[in-house]
Amino acid sequence: MINTILVPQGAEYQAVCRGLSHVTGQQPKVIPIPIGRKSLHQFLALNCQYLNQQVLLMGLCGSLNQRYRVGDIVLYQDCIDQKNLQKCDRSLTTDIYNRLGDQVSLVKGLTSDRVISLAAEKNHLHEQSGADVVDMEGFAFLEFFQQLETSVAILRVVSDDSLHDIPDITSAINRDGSLQPLPLALALIRQPLSATRLIRGSLKGLKILEKVAYCLASP
Repeated sequence: MINTILVPQGAEYQAVCRGLSHVTGQQPKVIPIPIGRKSLHQFLALNCQYLNQQVLLMGLCGSLNQRYRVGDIVLYQDCIDQKNLQKCDRSLTTDIYNRLGDQVSLVKGLTSDRVISLAAEKNHLHEQSGADVVDMEGFAFLEFFQQLETSVAILRVVSDDSLHDIPDITSAINRDGSLQPLPLALALIRQPLSATRLIRGSLKGLKILEKVAYCLASP
């Protein structure tokens, strides 16, 4: 059904690969991508011009809507940035929804150029845009592949809710879209309670991401 899966590099990529490692038979190709809109756009232009079939973006996301909590699986219908909207392929999205059934929710995504760390800002963005979840790659992904007329979908797992603050780790993201360990550690140390919440949410989200990858690709 899906030829290629793109996943942010690091823990998210590793989780998807672990899930697929348990699948017998043919598996989708998994490509690690940089974090963030600008670095992703550059990466896609250099490496993904040839992808012209069915491509799925997977990973973690943050909730903007109190309805969606840590561990929830969400499937994008569309994604916005501050002004524009890009739609996911309806047929591919429907196929994924039917395969995963009741365990997945259809949502509207928002792509940000930075980590949305404050609960108050999450709630404001939800009220302002109507978006349910936030990420840092979705809009650029859809924008790029729309030009190639490629069938694309976005499937993510919520790793932080809209009710609590998380540490602002934007400064730990390098220009090339990689996470810098030392700035990341410093950002977490400055806010130990919210850091603990983020780590727990991320670990839960990664376990579910692994299971979803397996369910999606298993015969």
